[in-house]
Amino acid sequence: MKHAGPEALDQLDELLVKLRRHESLVEKTRGTFYRKSSAFLHFHEDPAGFFADVKLGGDFERFRVSTAKERAEFLRAVAVADALAALSPAAPRAGRSRDTRRGA
Repeated sequence: MKHAGPEALDQLDELLVKLRRHESLVEKTRGTFYRKSSAFLHFHEDPAGFFADVKLGGDFERFRVSTAKERAEFLRAVAVADALAALSPAAPRAGRSRDTRRGA
């Protein structure tokens, strides 16, 4: 399954407009969105239709986004993932401890 090309993304433009409203998402290239420095979602085209891969819980999950109903379900999943990410505390960086006291 190949990444969505310009013509496929033209057909998904209304969906892209709605995704751009999420303040936590940055569209690095058309149809490819990042949250912070991490890839979050992108689109595919296939003879079976359009699909979106979205990072939920650390792994990418594929959603079919060919119909209005599928797109609405996809947008709900993105909104939930966005809300959960906003609630979760930032993980400490690798090699760093949260406890900054000397000798701890």
